[in-house]
Amino acid sequence: MNLEVLEDAKQLGVAAARLGAEAIRKAIAENGQANIIVATGASQFETLSALIAEPDIDWSCVTGFHLDEYLGLDDQHPASFCRYLRERFVELVPLKQFHYVDGSSSDPQQVCRELGQLIQKYPIAVAFVGIGENGHLAFNDPPADFDTNEPYLVVELDEACRQQQAGEGWFATIDDVPTQAISMSCRQILKTKTIICSVPDQRKAEAVRRSLEGPITPDVPASILQTHEGTTLFVDKAAASLLTSSTLSD
Repeated sequence: MNLEVLEDAKQLGVAAARLGAEAIRKAIAENGQANIIVATGASQFETLSALIAEPDIDWSCVTGFHLDEYLGLDDQHPASFCRYLRERFVELVPLKQFHYVDGSSSDPQQVCRELGQLIQKYPIAVAFVGIGENGHLAFNDPPADFDTNEPYLVVELDEACRQQQAGEGWFATIDDVPTQAISMSCRQILKTKTIICSVPDQRKAEAVRRSLEGPITPDVPASILQTHEGTTLFVDKAAASLLTSSTLSD
């Protein structure tokens, strides 16, 4: 895993988008298409904004996959990740196709099966992801399942994750935050050639430290990114504030 420390969230987003765009262009040049995974949340604001502004990407050759979604929210809810992606990304670039996670389905296991069968047909060039305050990767909260090969899972959201969602203002109170979600699995994320991990903000500093400097453990789900040579972790100075000098100098 590579580390890039930027001055602030805006610079982080530009740098992350630039590397992601390079990987998308390369995939299109080599394969005639690029398949990508797109995350949501506050950590992705600047990255997605910069990505859609990147020049010379033939978006008509790009197919997107949705990383995760709450169960029980329709796609008009203010906290819906489907709505977030539609408004902040999908409607702003002329993609070939985008595959959403339907969190409002009455049969979430069927959603997982169908998306799982689909994504296995598409080699993924780039995944845009983040790290949660509890160290989660996608909605794989600790202790995450590092063993399953299922591409999508129905997962339980822990209190720290749900508190983060309320704290960021997506929900009025923690009681309003769903307790379950559909998430791409850790092993499916690791199948991606290039992983762009954007993590701004002081409140993520401890999770960044544990993900980068601690052991690889399901108790810190994002620590599994240490095993992926094609991952670059983009952090601002606030998120990097607890890293040791040896890590920062590598």
